[in-house]
Amino acid sequence: MAIRSLLLPLALLVLAASSAAVAQLEIGFYSKTCPDAEKIVGQEMAKIIAAAPSLAGPLLRLHFHDCFVRGCDASVLLESTDGNVAEKDAKPNKSLRGFGSVERVKAKLEAACPGIISCADVLTLMSRDAVVLAKGPFWPVALGRRDGRMSSATEASNELPPASGDVPLLAKIFASKGLDLKDLVVLSGAHTLGTAHCLSFADRLYNTTGENGAYGHVDQSLDSEYADKLRVKCKSVDDRAMLSEMDPGSFKTFDTSYYRQVAKRRGLFRSDAALLFDNTTMDYVQRMATGKFDGEFFKDFSASMIKMGDVGVLTGAEGEIRKKCYAPN
Repeated sequence: MAIRSLLLPLALLVLAASSAAVAQLEIGFYSKTCPDAEKIVGQEMAKIIAAAPSLAGPLLRLHFHDCFVRGCDASVLLESTDGNVAEKDAKPNKSLRGFGSVERVKAKLEAACPGIISCADVLTLMSRDAVVLAKGPFWPVALGRRDGRMSSATEASNELPPASGDVPLLAKIFASKGLDLKDLVVLSGAHTLGTAHCLSFADRLYNTTGENGAYGHVDQSLDSEYADKLRVKCKSVDDRAMLSEMDPGSFKTFDTSYYRQVAKRRGLFRSDAALLFDNTTMDYVQRMATGKFDGEFFKDFSASMIKMGDVGVLTGAEGEIRKKCYAPN
């Protein structure tokens, strides 16, 4: 209750500030200017995921990382220049993938409808289709986002939710985007898709302080048997090459298996483990872990993705419609 009472005023301010822009997003926004836009995205995404099923997770993550910095304005896609280090080169974004796929889809849209579809809308649609193609839920996407012209690595480093965060910290970051505690635990379910580099969780295997104050222990919130398996893959805290599935055995399928892993103390990140240390998030994890409420999770995830897709959007005459997603016009 304490976390909720602190976050409510902040969330209301964010929602009030963004409501005007969100109101300009609409289903069928391109119905007259590019009526086949969603069809083109869907067809190209089907080819992309058929060729590389493991890309579903990275494309979903790309959308997350975009929306949490400057809002959903495709700023994460911009390349760095001589005078500016862009978001994609920030430390938390070094492992992002899928940029080539976004350019591929954007090129198809430019060929059909030049200068009409924003990269921000392309990425939003691609993330939805990635979930659908991974056997997850479909949700309607309101469109009309415009592309930002600025991108800052410093902002990305400061604003992205850290994999090491606890619930109070993560909840504060989510509230700054108009998202609440339920959105936090629901959107964490996206970790059912994809893999992670050892660097993002190896500190749990080698650099945790034990009860006696000694350094170098395994994080006690991590199941010891699972930790042993991870240590076989990740040889040290500096291992930059090895990847581990975030939802072992189900990392290409969108389902509630992630919550079963977390409930067994087998969540890969500290932020996953932290969900068991807050009553609200723990209750949701344990409910979904039963495997009896997949439909409820799908509905919740769809609703939270719609909310996140509305964060900080540019509309109307704001921003631009980029010709290439990696550079401003």
